[in-house]
Order: sequence, then C-alpha cells, then structure tokens
Amino acid sequence: MLRVIGARLLDAVPTVLLVLTLVFIALRLLPGDPALVALGDYATAEQLALFREQMGLNAPLWQQYFTFIWDMLTLDFGQSLIDRTPVLRLLADNLPYTIELTLVATGMGLLVGIPLGVVAAVNRNKLPDAGVRVFSLIGYAIPDFYLGALLLIVFALTLGWFPINGGGTGFVDRMYHVFLPAVTLAMVKTAFLGRLTRTSLLEVLGKDYIRTARAKGARENRVIYRHGLRNALLPITTGLGLSLLATLSGSVAIELVFNRPGIGEVLISAIAKRDYPVIQAGVVVFAFFVVLINLLVDLAYIVVDPRIRVK
Repeated sequence: MLRVIGARLLDAVPTVLLVLTLVFIALRLLPGDPALVALGDYATAEQLALFREQMGLNAPLWQQYFTFIWDMLTLDFGQSLIDRTPVLRLLADNLPYTIELTLVATGMGLLVGIPLGVVAAVNRNKLPDAGVRVFSLIGYAIPDFYLGALLLIVFALTLGWFPINGGGTGFVDRMYHVFLPAVTLAMVKTAFLGRLTRTSLLEVLGKDYIRTARAKGARENRVIYRHGLRNALLPITTGLGLSLLATLSGSVAIELVFNRPGIGEVLISAIAKRDYPVIQAGVVVFAFFVVLINLLVDLAYIVVDPRIRVK
C-alpha cells in the first residue's frame, strides 16, 4: 500500500506544478492594479510605488514565479493585500466549514443515491425504476444555487425550521446549520449516484456468474449485494471521486447563497478586491484537494478490486 501511495504522489508532482503555473499566469492576466485596489483611488504615486515594492510586485515576472512556487510549496501564503491578515489564518478559519459542507453532502448523497440505484436496477422498467429516473432528471435539471435559494426561502425564512445564515458553534449546532446547504448539494449527487448505480448494477446483473449464483440457489439479496453491487462498485467509485470534486467546487456558490463562512466566500471577496495572495492560496488549496481526492480514489480502486495493483 505504501508503494502505491508513493507512486501516486510522484505522479501528482507534475500536476501540482502545472496547476501552480496556471494559477500564477491567470492571476497576472487579471485586469486592474492590485496596489490601486488595496490603497484606493486617493493613494499617491509614492504610496503605490512603496506598496508594490513591499509586496514584490515590481520584481521581474520570472522572479515572482519562482518565489510564488516556493512559497506555495512551503505553505507560506503571505498576507492579504487588503487588511494584512495572514492568509494561512484566513484558510484555517474558513476551510473547515467548506470541508464540513462537502463531507456532509457527500454522505447524504451516498446514503440515498446508492440505495435508490439498487432499487431502480432490481425493479427495471417498473414504477420504482421510473420514479428514480424522474428524480434523477429533476436532480440534474435544477441548478444547485436555485434549489438552495428555494430551500432557504421555504424552510428558513417562511417556516423558520433552519437558520438563515452562519456556520454554528459546537458539533450539534454546526450540523443544524449545515443541513440545508448540504441537502442542496446532495440533491445533484444523489441523482448522479443513483443513475450511475442503476446502470452499473444492471450491467453486472446480466453477467454469467450472476446467473450461475442464482442457478445454485443463492438468495436474491446475496446475489444482488454480494455478487452484483460489489462488482458494480468500480465505476461508482470513479463517479464518486468526480462527484466529490464537483461538490467541493459547488460549495463556493452554496456558501454565498446561505451566507455561510467558508473558502468560497473568502475567494469571491478576494477576487473582487484583486487580493492576489488570498486568491492564489485559495485556488492552490482547491488544487491540492483535487490531487488528494484522486489519490484516495486510486486507493479505493485497490480496496474495491484487489486485482488492481501497481507492478
């Protein structure tokens, strides 16, 4: 297992460097002067020049690039150009809320989506199958930010069952605050996993070894869950990894809709103010999460199908 992890981490190095390079180039292409944005329209030329000097904005691009790469790899994210808050502290304060939202939404999607897919597959072309397909279609069709706004209006503003904003304190209170945003994100995930589970399980249930198991008198539940679902998990694992990445990126919009603390709110505010260090750190953190999730998916393949090994 350690060999697999080491090989996957080595594979991730070029990806991380490419992502860091793209982040650096993209931020330098953004219009606007960060010094002018930080100090305002009434700043003097001397103040602007001093600010650029202190932040290293006057250095040649190649020097800024290598400094940027080194700082990101050593987790030295610097300070916000706007209020001089250490970026690492901003991330430490807000990132747990984004991770919490992503994990809770993923858990909801798994707990509901996979059983729905199994029900649809074992009742193919019957009423439960049609119901799951309609649910999946609706789940795909409704944008998550629109669904979030609807849930917020109905269950928070009108009925008062859930808080309107905030992230909560303490485990129970935080779960209470994250419920509606997580349901919003879980809707698309449930639709996706339900559809994927149905398709994968239907394909497996048509295999010869499934017919053999039934011919030998194995109970139907054993055939479906032990022989069928277990062998259908490989494509579901791939889909879960992609879905997890989509949920992580989708949390940016949902945090804004529900006015929750999180990395999304920090990023949007930083982009509006051209706060380079915060934008860079936020995007790099997302990139590291992508690499980490891909690594976890690769490891999950080995657990799901032991035939997959690194030679």
